[in-house]
Amino acid sequence: MVAVIVVVGLTVALWPRAEHTENTRDRAAPPNAGVSEQARAAAELAPCPRAEPGATSAGPLAGITVKCLADGRSTDIAAALGGKPALLNLWAYWCAPCAEELPYLRQYAQRAGNAITVLTVHSDPDEAKALARLTDMGIRVPGVLDAEAAVRNAVGAPAVLPVSVLLRADGSVARVMVRAFTGVDDIAATVANELGVAA
Repeated sequence: MVAVIVVVGLTVALWPRAEHTENTRDRAAPPNAGVSEQARAAAELAPCPRAEPGATSAGPLAGITVKCLADGRSTDIAAALGGKPALLNLWAYWCAPCAEELPYLRQYAQRAGNAITVLTVHSDPDEAKALARLTDMGIRVPGVLDAEAAVRNAVGAPAVLPVSVLLRADGSVARVMVRAFTGVDDIAATVANELGVAA
């Protein structure tokens, strides 16, 4: 009889804890857990750059893996960008100056063509909101998710947004710009001055 009382007592004592643990697990789910293939398709983002066979990572971004917003695949960002100058734009869905700047980046990417890689870097863990924001704004530039701020930390950028990082073809940082671009001509002039790429 004592054994039955102990078992019943333990069951009652553990029941609320198990329910609380399950609820905590649900709340702690990552914010991008609900990203669907339909959401990715609706964004119509250009594919992320991919590393050429035999490409190696170089510069401060070497070894950093990020998730491509277009397809959800992981990519070694330094290897993918290697061999060509790049403009990385660090932004977040909640950043108002970022929203003003993103259309300029889209226009610049179209204007520059293959001369430079333009890549947006969402600097917030919420992938679903990043995709929704890009979809609403019609921004199709390739983008990655930097949920852990690994890119920002590697290039020494401050914890503010927007930030643009200009990378040389060898992966080294030419400049970290802690400001929003004011237009397409501003981007073109800055890139030409820092990287020697005319567009």
